[in-house]
Amino acid sequence: MSTIASQITALENESAYNKQVTRGAVNNENDKDMFLSLMLTQLKHQDPSEPMENTEWLSQLANYSSLEQMTQVNSNLEDMSKYLSTLTNDLSTNFSITQTLSLIGKEVDISYENEYNETIRTTGKVTEASVYDGTGVVKVNGEYYSIANIQSIRESAEE
Repeated sequence: MSTIASQITALENESAYNKQVTRGAVNNENDKDMFLSLMLTQLKHQDPSEPMENTEWLSQLANYSSLEQMTQVNSNLEDMSKYLSTLTNDLSTNFSITQTLSLIGKEVDISYENEYNETIRTTGKVTEASVYDGTGVVKVNGEYYSIANIQSIRESAEE
């Protein structure tokens, strides 16, 4: 009888969990509450002539403890992921700035398409460099160009 009751309880618990998942209401916050609620409901409705075994009780408490720990690990991993993402973005931005600024005084070949789909080529010395909306921009021969249009870079012949 005990195994039938525990199987029924397990099915009820699974059914309650599946209903929550279907509604989209399950998250880390209420997983713990639902687990405790189901465990307490199971205790309330157990057969008094055949109470829950100590090993079953301890097993469920161990499951609860594992759930708590996994929730904490998940939270820590999410925080770490956000931190690493921010760090990566900062490093990428700093690299782009450094790369752009290192072009000052260099001779560059630039190639781009104009509004008529004609390829325009120009060569000159970078006299100014900046970053605009996250993109490196250089000034060559009085005009501004994206560093994406630079085809080659070399030391300036005139020093």
